[in-house]
Amino acid sequence: MDEIDRRILALYQHDTRQIAERLGAAVGLSAAAVQRRLKRMRASGEIEKEVAQLDPAAVGMPVLCIVELTMVSRPAPHAQLDRFKREMAACPEVQQCYHVTGSSDFVLVVAAASMEAYGAFARQWFETNSGVARFATQVVLDRVKAGCALPL
Repeated sequence: MDEIDRRILALYQHDTRQIAERLGAAVGLSAAAVQRRLKRMRASGEIEKEVAQLDPAAVGMPVLCIVELTMVSRPAPHAQLDRFKREMAACPEVQQCYHVTGSSDFVLVVAAASMEAYGAFARQWFETNSGVARFATQVVLDRVKAGCALPL
Protein backbone atom coordinates (compact mmCIF):
# COMPACT_ATOMS: atom_id res chain seq x y z
CA MET A 1 0.00 0.00 0.00
CA ASP A 2 1.43 3.35 -1.00
CA GLU A 3 0.63 6.91 0.05
CA ILE A 4 -1.97 7.34 -2.71
CA ASP A 5 -3.76 4.17 -1.55
CA ARG A 6 -3.81 5.58 1.98
CA ARG A 7 -5.26 8.88 0.74
CA ILE A 8 -7.93 7.04 -1.26
CA LEU A 9 -8.86 4.92 1.77
CA ALA A 10 -8.90 7.95 4.08
CA LEU A 11 -11.65 9.44 1.91
CA TYR A 12 -13.38 6.24 0.86
CA GLN A 13 -13.90 4.83 4.36
CA HIS A 14 -16.14 7.77 5.29
CA ASP A 15 -18.38 7.41 2.23
CA THR A 16 -18.13 4.35 -0.01
CA ARG A 17 -20.71 5.82 -2.39
CA GLN A 18 -18.25 8.43 -3.62
CA ILE A 19 -17.69 8.12 -7.33
CA ALA A 20 -14.22 7.26 -8.55
CA GLU A 21 -14.00 10.57 -10.41
CA ARG A 22 -14.33 12.51 -7.16
CA LEU A 23 -11.76 10.33 -5.39
CA GLY A 24 -9.42 10.62 -8.35
CA ALA A 25 -9.69 14.40 -8.38
CA ALA A 26 -8.81 14.49 -4.69
CA VAL A 27 -5.71 12.30 -5.06
CA GLY A 28 -4.57 13.24 -8.57
CA LEU A 29 -5.55 10.06 -10.44
CA SER A 30 -8.00 9.09 -13.16
CA ALA A 31 -11.27 7.39 -12.19
CA ALA A 32 -10.05 4.17 -13.84
CA ALA A 33 -6.83 4.21 -11.77
CA VAL A 34 -8.84 4.70 -8.56
CA GLN A 35 -11.16 1.82 -9.49
CA ARG A 36 -8.17 -0.48 -10.15
CA ARG A 37 -6.64 0.44 -6.79
CA LEU A 38 -9.92 -0.14 -4.94
CA LYS A 39 -10.35 -3.51 -6.66
CA ARG A 40 -6.81 -4.51 -5.66
CA MET A 41 -7.33 -3.39 -2.05
CA ARG A 42 -10.56 -5.40 -1.86
CA ALA A 43 -8.83 -8.49 -3.23
CA SER A 44 -5.82 -8.16 -0.90
CA GLY A 45 -7.91 -7.51 2.20
CA GLU A 46 -7.10 -3.89 3.03
CA ILE A 47 -10.81 -3.27 2.39
CA GLU A 48 -12.49 -6.02 4.41
CA LYS A 49 -16.07 -5.17 3.48
CA GLU A 50 -18.35 -2.31 2.60
CA VAL A 51 -21.48 -1.97 4.72
CA ALA A 52 -24.27 0.46 5.48
CA GLN A 53 -24.18 1.94 8.97
CA LEU A 54 -27.76 1.96 10.25
CA ASP A 55 -29.36 4.08 12.96
CA PRO A 56 -30.26 1.46 15.63
CA ALA A 57 -33.28 3.39 16.91
CA ALA A 58 -34.65 3.97 13.40
CA VAL A 59 -34.66 0.22 12.69
CA GLY A 60 -36.22 -0.81 16.01
CA MET A 61 -33.06 -1.65 17.98
CA PRO A 62 -32.74 1.41 20.26
CA VAL A 63 -31.07 -0.34 23.21
CA LEU A 64 -27.28 -0.62 22.94
CA CYS A 65 -25.34 -2.35 25.68
CA ILE A 66 -21.62 -2.66 26.33
CA VAL A 67 -20.93 -5.98 28.02
CA GLU A 68 -17.75 -7.03 29.84
CA LEU A 69 -17.60 -10.77 30.23
CA THR A 70 -15.25 -13.06 32.14
CA MET A 71 -14.92 -16.76 31.46
CA VAL A 72 -14.84 -19.33 34.30
CA SER A 73 -11.33 -20.61 33.59
CA ARG A 74 -8.57 -18.01 33.42
CA PRO A 75 -6.99 -18.42 31.02
CA ALA A 76 -9.86 -20.18 29.31
CA PRO A 77 -9.04 -23.27 27.25
CA HIS A 78 -8.69 -22.53 23.54
CA ALA A 79 -11.64 -24.75 22.65
CA GLN A 80 -13.91 -22.83 25.05
CA LEU A 81 -12.69 -19.46 23.72
CA ASP A 82 -13.08 -20.55 20.11
CA ARG A 83 -16.61 -21.85 20.73
CA PHE A 84 -17.65 -18.61 22.46
CA LYS A 85 -16.12 -16.52 19.64
CA ARG A 86 -18.04 -18.53 17.02
CA GLU A 87 -21.29 -18.21 19.00
CA MET A 88 -20.94 -14.44 19.37
CA ALA A 89 -19.94 -14.00 15.73
CA ALA A 90 -23.16 -15.80 14.73
CA CYS A 91 -25.45 -13.69 16.97
CA PRO A 92 -27.12 -10.90 15.00
CA GLU A 93 -27.60 -8.89 18.21
CA VAL A 94 -23.83 -8.77 18.78
CA GLN A 95 -22.57 -5.78 16.83
CA GLN A 96 -18.97 -6.09 17.98
CA CYS A 97 -17.06 -8.68 19.99
CA TYR A 98 -13.50 -8.27 21.20
CA HIS A 99 -11.31 -10.81 23.01
CA VAL A 100 -9.35 -8.50 25.33
CA THR A 101 -6.64 -8.38 27.97
CA GLY A 102 -7.24 -7.21 31.52
CA SER A 103 -9.85 -8.13 34.10
CA SER A 104 -12.38 -9.28 31.47
CA ASP A 105 -12.00 -11.75 28.65
CA PHE A 106 -14.47 -10.20 26.22
CA VAL A 107 -16.09 -6.86 25.51
CA LEU A 108 -19.23 -6.90 23.38
CA VAL A 109 -21.57 -4.33 21.90
CA VAL A 110 -25.10 -5.74 21.84
CA ALA A 111 -28.16 -4.19 20.18
CA ALA A 112 -31.68 -4.99 21.36
CA ALA A 113 -35.24 -3.90 20.69
CA SER A 114 -35.89 -3.34 24.42
CA MET A 115 -34.40 -3.94 27.85
CA GLU A 116 -36.60 -7.02 28.06
CA ALA A 117 -35.11 -8.31 24.81
CA TYR A 118 -31.60 -7.66 26.11
CA GLY A 119 -32.49 -9.50 29.34
CA ALA A 120 -33.59 -12.53 27.32
CA PHE A 121 -30.37 -12.35 25.30
CA ALA A 122 -28.26 -12.16 28.47
CA ARG A 123 -30.09 -15.13 30.02
CA GLN A 124 -29.62 -17.22 26.86
CA TRP A 125 -25.97 -16.45 26.20
CA PHE A 126 -24.44 -15.46 29.55
CA GLU A 127 -26.47 -16.58 32.56
CA THR A 128 -27.02 -20.15 31.38
CA ASN A 129 -23.57 -20.55 29.80
CA SER A 130 -21.45 -22.69 32.12
CA GLY A 131 -18.28 -21.17 30.66
CA VAL A 132 -19.22 -17.64 31.74
CA ALA A 133 -18.19 -16.68 35.27
CA ARG A 134 -19.65 -13.16 35.26
CA PHE A 135 -20.71 -10.32 33.04
CA ALA A 136 -21.40 -6.64 33.57
CA THR A 137 -23.66 -4.59 31.34
CA GLN A 138 -23.48 -0.89 30.68
CA VAL A 139 -26.48 0.59 28.84
CA VAL A 140 -25.60 3.28 26.29
CA LEU A 141 -27.35 6.56 27.08
CA ASP A 142 -26.16 8.49 24.04
CA ARG A 143 -24.34 7.30 20.94
CA VAL A 144 -21.78 10.11 20.64
CA LYS A 145 -19.68 8.51 17.91
CA ALA A 146 -20.09 5.22 16.09
CA GLY A 147 -18.11 3.95 13.18
CA CYS A 148 -15.01 2.14 12.16
CA ALA A 149 -12.99 4.76 10.27
CA LEU A 150 -9.25 4.56 10.92
CA PRO A 151 -6.97 7.61 11.16
CA LEU A 152 -5.08 7.38 7.88
